[in-house]
Amino acid sequence: MSSPVAPSPSRVPFPGTGRVAVVTGASSGIGAATAERLAAEGFEVVLAARRLDRLTALAERIGGRAVELDVTDPASVAALAASLDRVDVLVNNAGGAFDANPVAEADLNSWERSYDVNVLGPVRVTKALLPALTASGAGDLVFVGSTAGLVSYEGGASYTAAKHGVHTLAETLRLELVYDPVRVIEIAPGMVRTDEFSLNRTGSQEKADAVYRGVREPLVAEDVADVISWAVTRPHHVNVDLLVVRPRAQAAQHKVAREDG
Repeated sequence: MSSPVAPSPSRVPFPGTGRVAVVTGASSGIGAATAERLAAEGFEVVLAARRLDRLTALAERIGGRAVELDVTDPASVAALAASLDRVDVLVNNAGGAFDANPVAEADLNSWERSYDVNVLGPVRVTKALLPALTASGAGDLVFVGSTAGLVSYEGGASYTAAKHGVHTLAETLRLELVYDPVRVIEIAPGMVRTDEFSLNRTGSQEKADAVYRGVREPLVAEDVADVISWAVTRPHHVNVDLLVVRPRAQAAQHKVAREDG
C-alpha cells in the first residue's frame, strides 16, 4: 500500500487550467461524447482509440489530440504513456459486448475478447498512467462500467462477467489508493442508445434496433458524458464512488417500459 501523504493545503482549480484528460475508446459513442464535453469544460483532451481516422476528425474539431491506441496491446499502451507529459484525468471507456449467448452456448473466443477489452485493457492503461495521475496531485481515475456489472441477467454473460470485473477493479483501486491523491470513480450506465454498441453485440441492425424499440427516450452518449464531466469537476475531496444512470423508462435491468407493450 502507498504511504500516507499530507493533505494539500489548497484546492486544485477546476477546470480550464491546462488539466489533461485522456479518454479511451474515444472514436465513437460515450467516449467521443465525453471527449467533446471535457474539451468544452476546458480540459486538454487526448483522444485514444484504434480508429485514428475518426479520432483525428474529432480531435481537430474540439481542439484535442488524437493518439492511436489498442488497449489489448501492451506495446500500444506503453507508447501512449510515453507520449504524455501530464495526465490529470483518465477515463477508461474502451470496451464492448460481443455476443448475447447463454452460458450453455458460450463462445469462448467472445469471452476472451470481452475480458481482454473490458477488464485487462483498463488494467493495462491504468497501470501505465497511474504514476502520472498521482504526480498530478489531484488525479481522477474514471471507469465507465455498466449496470451489467451490478446485476446479472440472461444472455451475454461474457459481458456481464466482464463488467462485474470492472466494478471490483474500481472498488479495489479505491482501497489501494486511499492514501494517494487520486479519486476512483465508477459510472454505471443502463440503457444507452449509441450507433455501435448493440450492433456489435447482436450482429444485425434489426436486432440492435429491437433492443430500444418502444422505449421512450433511452439515454444517449451525451447524457453519460454529462455525468462523467460532473463527477470529475467536483472539488477533489468529493469522491463519486459509484453513479448509476438509467433512462427513466428503465426501472431495472429486467423492467423497461415500452410503448408498444
